[in-house]
Amino acid sequence: MSHKTLPNFLQEMIRVNQAGEFGAKRIYEGMIAHSSPTEKELLTEMLDQELKHLATFNDMMIKNKIRPTFLQPLWYLGGYAMGAVTAKIHPKVSHACTIAVEEVIEKHYQEQLDELEFYPEHADLKKIVKQFRDEELEHRDTAVDQGGDNHPLSQPVKSVVKGITKAAIFLSKKI
Repeated sequence: MSHKTLPNFLQEMIRVNQAGEFGAKRIYEGMIAHSSPTEKELLTEMLDQELKHLATFNDMMIKNKIRPTFLQPLWYLGGYAMGAVTAKIHPKVSHACTIAVEEVIEKHYQEQLDELEFYPEHADLKKIVKQFRDEELEHRDTAVDQGGDNHPLSQPVKSVVKGITKAAIFLSKKI
């Protein structure tokens, strides 16, 4: 990315992606703190990937002088709480949370990829978003394989988490 001021839509894109990766980091931290030892290894692997995503967007924000969302303290608390509560209920419920977040993020990243088609000068950002989308889909698939759809609370939790995730995306773009 160049050091010229980026258009507003690209600043929003990077801001919301950084906020999302920050939220994902906090969700996994909450899950890890409140899950069984057998779950921690898998969750830690997914957290490690989210930390790489977060570092990438943090770097872009610094290089391009993009401010973070003012709602980051809320995502700090809310993300952790979401992870902790779902892990406390049942491992499958925490995986339902992951499925829900990743399904929303898949669509979110795909919308960005569609928009970036019109800006070949930002192919580097497009490549990163595509890679991260694909990795988020791996998280979703892993959560499905771990039974995230197979708990009586899976569907209600997924509905709530999807709503929260969509609201977080909407708010983090501008605020």
